[in-house]
Amino acid sequence: MKKNAALSKKNSGRKLHNTLVYVRQHWQLYLIFMLPAFLLTVIFRYLPMGGILIAFTEYNPVRGILGSEWVGFEHFSRFLSSPDFMKYLVNTLKLSAYGILWGFPAPIILAFLLNRILSDKTKQNIQLVLYMPNFISVIVLCGIVRILLSPTGMINSLLGTNINFMTMPEAFRTIYIASGIWQGAGWASIIYTAALSNASKELKEAAVIDGANIFQQIRAVEWPAIKDTVLIQFIMSVGNIMSVGFEKAYALQTDLNMETSEIIATYVYKKGLLDGDYGFSTAVGLFNTVINIVLLVSMNTVVKKMNDGKGMY
Repeated sequence: MKKNAALSKKNSGRKLHNTLVYVRQHWQLYLIFMLPAFLLTVIFRYLPMGGILIAFTEYNPVRGILGSEWVGFEHFSRFLSSPDFMKYLVNTLKLSAYGILWGFPAPIILAFLLNRILSDKTKQNIQLVLYMPNFISVIVLCGIVRILLSPTGMINSLLGTNINFMTMPEAFRTIYIASGIWQGAGWASIIYTAALSNASKELKEAAVIDGANIFQQIRAVEWPAIKDTVLIQFIMSVGNIMSVGFEKAYALQTDLNMETSEIIATYVYKKGLLDGDYGFSTAVGLFNTVINIVLLVSMNTVVKKMNDGKGMY
C-alpha cells in the first residue's frame, strides 16, 4: 500500500516536472496566447471589484469612492431592517426556485427526445426551430407576452375571456417561468445533446435486443452519459438562484402585480439608477452575491458527498 502511494507520488512529481520543462521551453507561445486573456480578466473582472467599497460609503460621484463618507455596515442594516426586505427576498427565491424546478428538467427532457430522432436532417430542422427563440431579445419577448396576454390578445380570444393577466400578481411567476422555458430550453439542450452523443451505441443496441423499453434505455445507457454534465449545470443553477436579471422582471412588471414581481434586482435598479442611492444599491447587490456564493459552495459540497466526490471543483 505504502509502495503504491510512493510510486503514485513519484509519478505525479515527474509529470509536474515535465510540464514545467515544457512551459519553460515554449514560454513565448504561452506569453502570446495567455497574456491577453490574463490582462482582460484582471482589467474587466478583478479591478472592478474595487467598486464593492461603494457599499460601505455614502457614495458621491463628485468625491469618488475614496473621498466619500465611510458609513460601514449602515446600508446593510438599513436593508435588512426594511419592512419590505422579506418580501423582496421571498419573491426572488420563489421566482428562481420555481424556475429551476420547472425550467431545469425541460432541456434535459428535450435532449432525450431529440436523441430518439434517427433522421439527421429532421433532427437539425427541429433543433433550428427550437434554438430560434433564444435570439429574441428580452424586451421583444416581453412585448410579445404582453400582447398575447392582453384583454384583446390571442390567449383571451382562444379562451373566450376578457382577463388582463399582466395585472394578476398570482399569474406573474407562471408567465415569467413559462416564457423563459419557451425561450431558453431549446438552446440549453445543446450541451446535453452533445453529451448524449458520447453514449455507447453498442450498449444501446444490446439494450434494444434484450427488450428494454425507452425509459430503461434512458436509465441504463443515456443517463450515465450526461449525469456529470447535469450535476455541474444544476450546481451552477443553484449558485445563481439569487441572480434573477432585472430586465425581464422589470419589463413584465405593472403597478398591480408588484406584490410578486418586485424582486431584489428590480429594487436595486430603482434605488441605484432611478433614486441615485448608489451606496445602498451596491450593498444590496453585494448581499445578493454573498448569498449566491454560499449557496454555490453548499450545493457543491452536498453533490460531492452524493456523487462519490465528484462536483464542480
